[in-house]
Amino acid sequence: MTRLGTPLSNTAVRVMLLGAGELGKEVAIELQRLGAEVIAVDRYANAPAMQVAHRSHVIPMTDPHVLNGVILAEAPHLIVPEIEAIATEVLAEIEAAGLATVIPTARATQLTMNREGIRRLAAEELGLPTSRYAFAGSADELREAAHRIGLPVFVKPVMSSSGKGQSMIDALEDAGNAWAYAQSGGRVDAARVIVEGRIDFDFEITLLTVRSMRDGALATDFCDPIGHRQVKGDYVESWQPQAMSDAALTSAQDIAGKVTEALGGLGVFGVELFVKGDEVWFSEVSPRPHDTGLVTLATQVQSEFALHARAILGLPVDVTRRDTGASAVIYGGMDAVGVAYEGVAEALSVPTADLRLFGKPEAFERRRMGVATARGDTTDQARERAREAASRVKVFAV
Repeated sequence: MTRLGTPLSNTAVRVMLLGAGELGKEVAIELQRLGAEVIAVDRYANAPAMQVAHRSHVIPMTDPHVLNGVILAEAPHLIVPEIEAIATEVLAEIEAAGLATVIPTARATQLTMNREGIRRLAAEELGLPTSRYAFAGSADELREAAHRIGLPVFVKPVMSSSGKGQSMIDALEDAGNAWAYAQSGGRVDAARVIVEGRIDFDFEITLLTVRSMRDGALATDFCDPIGHRQVKGDYVESWQPQAMSDAALTSAQDIAGKVTEALGGLGVFGVELFVKGDEVWFSEVSPRPHDTGLVTLATQVQSEFALHARAILGLPVDVTRRDTGASAVIYGGMDAVGVAYEGVAEALSVPTADLRLFGKPEAFERRRMGVATARGDTTDQARERAREAASRVKVFAV
């Protein structure tokens, strides 16, 4: 963008968010601080980003006809996918016609919404180190792949997020159950699965990789590595920085740089990696801010959301970390509509603690409803503070 305009006028830079969850909400806020006009789109009403956007639409985003209609009606300059469940063929057509810029690119969105596409790119085209893997289209194929790779294996739908449909099996007779569970958690019916061998790693990291314009040229920057803990494929806490050897950090940045260069475009990419000693393996990449990166709200000069907004608008970025910090998830703990929160004052009384209550209209047992962040002299201290703050927030039905 060579100039920024005024929202709700004919000079506005219009940005459409496809996906209006908690990550999109933070991106919307950062975009509005820079004068962008934000349109939030999701499959359900009153999603978090809709509550702060200039306009919003509720549509089935996997329906290409409906999605295309909303895009043509709003005529955004930038389209920012925030989730994977989108009719990405429409984005490719819009991009090819020159009607809007897809962030980072339509191709990147298509590849990363499907674990098969991104794994084949990383392992087979770029030659990056990954776990042993195979793809299966039936329970029998899953069983054969598990036998060939060697137990235990992890089974994941090629199209899912936040741990949905993921399981580990250590006996071939469990293949049928794993296949059925994957189908229940995938985004499409009769979906293929990826079968992955286990890597003996010390820890997992997210390496936020930022592609932006600097002095008229494209530049790639890396935030300090983020460590995280997952339960059933879903992040429950993260911290920054994650200590690692210089050799491992160099390898991680090399891998992240190669995969994001292959995907192209501008913005933040959440590159997930396994680390053991000096060895690093590629796991996955999201072409957008990452849930584990919520910790950057407490740790960085510019959070991952500010970095994303600036990068996609063609503005300079600063990946400097100013503090050591951590985040801890606040779960719904129940199925209810219109929940309320208690213990907020108590949570904010924890030293350095802060909260984001996402404003989701409906709670589920394992749905993220908020996050606590905290800073500390060490990551251990920050993690303890974040967990304590999160534990003080009580979600209840009214």
